[in-house]
Amino acid sequence: MSRIGKKPVQIPSGVTVGVADRVVTVEGAKGKLTFTHRPEISVNVEGDSVNCTRSGEDRTSRELHGLTRAIIGNMVEGVSNGYEKKLEIVGVGYLASISGDTLQLRVGYANELHRKIPSDLTVTCPDQTHVVVQGCDKQKVTQFAAEIRSLRKPEPYKGKGIRYQGEQVKIKPGKSATK
Repeated sequence: MSRIGKKPVQIPSGVTVGVADRVVTVEGAKGKLTFTHRPEISVNVEGDSVNCTRSGEDRTSRELHGLTRAIIGNMVEGVSNGYEKKLEIVGVGYLASISGDTLQLRVGYANELHRKIPSDLTVTCPDQTHVVVQGCDKQKVTQFAAEIRSLRKPEPYKGKGIRYQGEQVKIKPGKSATK
């Protein structure tokens, strides 16, 4: 029994959802997203909601039922409100900037790190120690934010590095003098 899969996805005003040949298309103010679902699941648009049903009770169908519904729900949320991940850079001399379609990071290495910004994402730097990643596709937003964070993860002794805004980093005690 998939509790999530059974819940219908409500379609807000200004968002259109279409299903044709296993391809779900969601279009709204923030953009357009498509998703091809597996044949074990059927997706129906009824009025202002989207319903997902599964063909059988085997393990794969049960797993895909909730997954498909969650992906469609994230698509509807993304084209109506969008997604945003905020990163903060902690460390002396650590900073970020944007030039054209490239994110430049100085995070304590000998060379500056450069990451190309995907065309469907909006990346801004409100100041030199913060990076904001925005877009309508939840997977792409979180993946790009995770790639930026992985360039210099927060280290446990001083807390220097790139972290999500609000992330708590447990600081370990260093060596202590023995007396």
